[in-house]
Amino acid sequence: MIPPDPTAMPLPSPQRVAALAAELGAAGIRTVRGTYVDSAGVLRAKQVALPRLGAFAVPGLGASPSWAVFCVDDAIAFTPSFSAVGDMRLRLDLGALRRTDAGHAWAPVELVDQHGSPLAFCPRTALRRQMARAHAVGVSVRAAIELEFVCFDAQGGTVIPGVAYGARPLLENTAFLDDLHAGFDLAGLPLEQLHAEYGAGQFELSLPPLDPLEAVDAHVCARILVSEAARHHGRRVSFSPQALVEGIGNGAHVHFSFAHDGRPLLSGGDGPHGLTDDGASIVAGLVAGLPDAIGVLAPSVLSTLRLQPGHWAGAFNCWGLENREAAIRLCTATTGNPYGAHVEVKCVDPSANPYAAMAVLLGLVLDGLENPRPLPAETTVDPQTLDDEFRAQAGITALGGDQAEALDALESSATMARLLGHDLLEALVAVRRHEVEMGKGHTMAELIDLLRFAWSA
Repeated sequence: MIPPDPTAMPLPSPQRVAALAAELGAAGIRTVRGTYVDSAGVLRAKQVALPRLGAFAVPGLGASPSWAVFCVDDAIAFTPSFSAVGDMRLRLDLGALRRTDAGHAWAPVELVDQHGSPLAFCPRTALRRQMARAHAVGVSVRAAIELEFVCFDAQGGTVIPGVAYGARPLLENTAFLDDLHAGFDLAGLPLEQLHAEYGAGQFELSLPPLDPLEAVDAHVCARILVSEAARHHGRRVSFSPQALVEGIGNGAHVHFSFAHDGRPLLSGGDGPHGLTDDGASIVAGLVAGLPDAIGVLAPSVLSTLRLQPGHWAGAFNCWGLENREAAIRLCTATTGNPYGAHVEVKCVDPSANPYAAMAVLLGLVLDGLENPRPLPAETTVDPQTLDDEFRAQAGITALGGDQAEALDALESSATMARLLGHDLLEALVAVRRHEVEMGKGHTMAELIDLLRFAWSA
């Protein structure tokens, strides 16, 4: 008997499809939307009427493989592997389906060939590969992605006023935020918290820890719910890394915790702040891998504007206990952390493909466990206050800077090729190189205006 492919999405039976369709119909659902997050981090979608649910789930809806190289400006970055020739299927994952508003349901899709086999350049499948790798070595992972966004008026030109972490933005936006909570309730997606953030018109919401695939699905669904609630109140939301010329940008910080045979790896040990040996290897693996990975984690032409010292964006590849300027922030197992010890990867932003970003981070964690390296010295201060010579000796480098150089490092990295696969890496690099070239014809202020809503639903 051939064992099931751990990277293949389970297929529903005809009976399961029929039962789910009947359940959705009884709830008033008329249409089902499926989204694919492309290499530019943009949400692409197809929609069917409820009677076509089975066709969307098995065999899937047709699409050109060129979807993998769609760019943020809707250009197509053709490569040797991606051209006008070929076909694929967008297969809906019914196991992740959620209601998003009255009459509509949503689920993510995966990319398969015409015979139903997973395609190597599917970012959701890339994450499945790393999850299967974690399962094989007995490591359980919980993850969550924060969601930061900036509110504008319906025309998208005027930011909604606010006060950093203030009560006033919550009170002045009560109707919008109430609808937002109602939408999350309808989708069955708990909101851990919601507050006004530091930036003008900026809010942040937190989702509960889930397994990595569920966490990314929840993040994508949350973007749709936030965008939809905003429309109902004459607003638009921006998930751009830099939504305004002045001020801080939007992050998409990733939180991780790990256990082996039920034993936490980031607490209960003899290492710094209770790290176990494996926990120290996890942190070391993440820190070491960030320079090559930043082209996936903060990949857009606007990412460098956010990834600056002093923005709490994790602009240096170092780690520290509750250090919000370090790329890797360690949070220990205190009564203030009900989910236990975890690490926060701060350098990720919403222009990233979240499935590819999660796959890379999980892959770096597993690399750290399989090939342990010494834990770098903790950075206990704001790293920008350290002089250049000290940072150089400590191996602390700035992660922001020239986007073309970040893509060169990504493209030439054997580690990234192994974690993502050649085809997905090729697509990601081609799309982002197009973005860099596109940016050369604009000032940064023009790019901010042009791309403000590129990553919104």
